[in-house]
Amino acid sequence: MPARRKLLAAAVAAVACLTAQALTAPAATAADEVVSRGVTIPAFYHPPSTLPAANGTLVRSEPLPLALSLPSLHGPLPGTATRLMYKSTDSNGEPVAVTGAYLEPTARWKGGGPRPLVALAPGTLGQGDQCAASMGLEHPLSFNGETVSVGYEDLSIYRLLAKGAAVVVTDYAGLGATDRLHTYVDRVDEAHAVLDAVRAARSLGGASVTADSPVGLFGYSQGGGATAAAAELQASYAPDVTLAGTYAGAPPADLAAVTKAIDGSELAGALGWSLNGFLQSDPELKPIAEAHLNTAGKAALADLSTMCVGDALFGYGYTRSTRWTTDGRSISEIIAATPELRTFLDGQRIGRLKPSGPVRLATGVSDNLVPHGQSRDLAVDWCRKGADVTYKPVVLPGVGSALLNHFAPLLTDQGNAIDWLTDRLAGEPATSNCRTLPVQP
Repeated sequence: MPARRKLLAAAVAAVACLTAQALTAPAATAADEVVSRGVTIPAFYHPPSTLPAANGTLVRSEPLPLALSLPSLHGPLPGTATRLMYKSTDSNGEPVAVTGAYLEPTARWKGGGPRPLVALAPGTLGQGDQCAASMGLEHPLSFNGETVSVGYEDLSIYRLLAKGAAVVVTDYAGLGATDRLHTYVDRVDEAHAVLDAVRAARSLGGASVTADSPVGLFGYSQGGGATAAAAELQASYAPDVTLAGTYAGAPPADLAAVTKAIDGSELAGALGWSLNGFLQSDPELKPIAEAHLNTAGKAALADLSTMCVGDALFGYGYTRSTRWTTDGRSISEIIAATPELRTFLDGQRIGRLKPSGPVRLATGVSDNLVPHGQSRDLAVDWCRKGADVTYKPVVLPGVGSALLNHFAPLLTDQGNAIDWLTDRLAGEPATSNCRTLPVQP
């Protein structure tokens, strides 16, 4: 059976496979385990009190069982996996432990040159530690009556592995790692986590990737914002990580616009994750939150801090933030009227720096959850800076669900996005279409 057909069959298989990677630091103990919504977070995810000095340095690693795997003559399909913890730096300049996973493909790289590495930034998974993408590789569907977690990024990961590219997945700061709250959509935290994941993968014993391996970034939604920010910050933060190409799908580049759009939608819970993340990144905003959030709002933020996407859809779908505030104004209205909040969100804006290497920016023209307009504006901003941008408007009819309008392009465009990125990894030049952007939707 051809390798790709076997890989597709692996989606319905559940034969766990283990890598042989040894730990690079002493393992955490059982006493370090915490429980989030009935899910015991493995001790591996509890960071040590002291972290290495260099960004991207491995703190520890261990074999990661893949729930979806098939045996073959050349090894397990799609490959073997290693759970990672590595050191990064947050937006306040402080050291932070980040977890994730490295996946070594069984498929051969056919693009010529060394095997490439793709750093995958997951889309929105939630804020509870049990939602982490690395755990989703081991447990693609987790449901215990208290939480619902779906590892939907496994599909893109497996498709990249089928191309023969190695993949490193970041869990982001505070998602998985139990020492802090996940700083949802913080552009600096996420960009650093993506770039340091590349460094960590390169240093992993037994991995086929090296410093000479071409590097690509891949992400949609929250992940699209993370890869877009990483492409912008690469030159200053990680000059040792040369980017062959970056895919940024539906990037939330303007959080003020996104905050307004998600309010009252199926994914209104993401508004709570954003606020929680903002307060984690900048504690000086806490008095403002205390003044404007009522009892229901404070309870919602605490509740959401341990939720995954499934939980938020069931618990807070279609909720309007006017129910969370002391004066009945929406969160967007409060942001607009509060200079400190406007300044904070302005600092999160993506598009003020020229990205490194070619970038493919895709956005659904009917997307009204992570609004198409602000994603398109990012392409315009980058083109004006002379960036090598391939802008792809995904034309699909709008439906009554903002969530479907957002996620449909993820699936319909994913194959094209992977093909574009693997072409860059193979050394084929990109063709910018900035000149035609004014006539594109």
